[in-house]
Amino acid sequence: MSTLRHINLQEPFRALFYAPYYAALARDAYAAEGVTVRVLPGEVPSLAKDSVLSGAAHLAWGGPMRILLAHDADPACPLRNFGAAILGDPFLLVGREARPGFTLRDLAGMTLGTVAEVPTPWWALQEDVRQAGLDPTTLSRVTDRSMAENAAAVAEGRLDVAQLFEPLVSQMEMAGTGHVWHACAARGPTSYTTFYSTATNIAEYAPEFMAMIRALATTQRWFHAAGPTAIAATIRPYFPDLDAAVMERAIARYLDLGIWTTTPHFPAEPFERLERHMLTAGAIRRAPGYAHCVDDAIVRRALA
Repeated sequence: MSTLRHINLQEPFRALFYAPYYAALARDAYAAEGVTVRVLPGEVPSLAKDSVLSGAAHLAWGGPMRILLAHDADPACPLRNFGAAILGDPFLLVGREARPGFTLRDLAGMTLGTVAEVPTPWWALQEDVRQAGLDPTTLSRVTDRSMAENAAAVAEGRLDVAQLFEPLVSQMEMAGTGHVWHACAARGPTSYTTFYSTATNIAEYAPEFMAMIRALATTQRWFHAAGPTAIAATIRPYFPDLDAAVMERAIARYLDLGIWTTTPHFPAEPFERLERHMLTAGAIRRAPGYAHCVDDAIVRRALA
C-alpha cells in the first residue's frame, strides 16, 4: 500500500446528493486503502472534465452526461466513467399545495420551473413527459431562474410547480411552503454520478483507482447500514451551514428513493436510459454507446 501515488480528485460542485463521495472522504476510506486523495473544490460542473483533461486532476466525480456530450462531439474522446454512486434521479416536482394522485399529464396547463443550473434534470424529465403522452415542447416552462428562485416562486404562489433537489425540498416541506408531487427517481435507474477519467489515466493509475473503488464500496456498505442521522453527522463538515434536521430529512428521502447505489458497479441500463433521454432532447446527435463510455472492468478487478 505504501507505493500508491497521491491522487487529485475533482469535485464538480457542492451538492447533498453527492453524499457517498463526501462520506468516503470524511471516513478516511481512501487512506484506509493506502491512497492519499486531495479534493480540488469545484463550483462549475462543466469544468470538472477540463480539470481531468488538463491533468490538474487525475479523476473527477460527476454526471455521465458530460462524457456522453464529449463522445458525441469527438468519437475519439478519452474519457470513461467508472465507480458509480448515484444511479437514481435526485430531482422532485414540488408544488405549493398537496396534490394527491398527481401525474405528469397534469403538467398541461401549468407553469413549470425547470432546473437552470444543469441540463440533465430537464433532459430526463422531458422524456418522462413524452412517455406520459404529452409533448414536452408544449409545456409552459420557466427556464432562466435558479432552483432557489423557483422554490421561492412556488412558496409565494407565483409558480405552479418547480423541479428541485434536496435540501430545498425538505426546507420547503418543513416551512409548510411546498409539497412533493412527483419523484423523478420513480422512472427507474438513471445514471447521475460516477467517477470518470481518461483511458490513459485508468491504465496508468489502476492501482490507485482500484484502491479508491474499494474505498467507495466500503463506504457504500456503511452508508446503507448507517441511517440518516449517522450519515448527516459524518458529512456535516461539508455542509456546515445546513440545518441538521433538514439534512437528515433529505438524506432519509434519498435513501427511501434508492438514488444511491449499493456497489460501485455501473451497469448498462442506467447509462442507456440517460443516453436515450439525451437523444430525444436533441442534446446529442448519436448514441456513443456504453462500451465506448464506461469502463466497469476496473471495478470488477478492484472488487474481485
